[in-house]
Amino acid sequence: MPHAPDYDDGNTLLDTAKPKLKRPKRYQVILLNDDFTPMEFVVLVLQEFFGMDEQKAHAIMLAVHHDGKGVCGVFSREVAEMKVQQVNQFSRAHKHPLMCQLEVV
Repeated sequence: MPHAPDYDDGNTLLDTAKPKLKRPKRYQVILLNDDFTPMEFVVLVLQEFFGMDEQKAHAIMLAVHHDGKGVCGVFSREVAEMKVQQVNQFSRAHKHPLMCQLEVV
């Protein structure tokens, strides 16, 4: 019976532990309804910050108006936080109380 060598000849395959990776959380950017921000301004925000065409922006604006909130998009945390900050600053700069927030999906 052949004797196994006591050294590593480089031909040994080692099973490596595969790390268990979780998908990163995703975040919805939400616009909240208020009684003061003009609908046209909401459409503008959706077009400028979320790249929506006028038809899609109008549909989301109506959801905000009728349902109290509307989903603008789903992003990584960093992108969602940036968009929330941009929209809220833009709204304040234009003297509108429109609020944007993020929620974990």
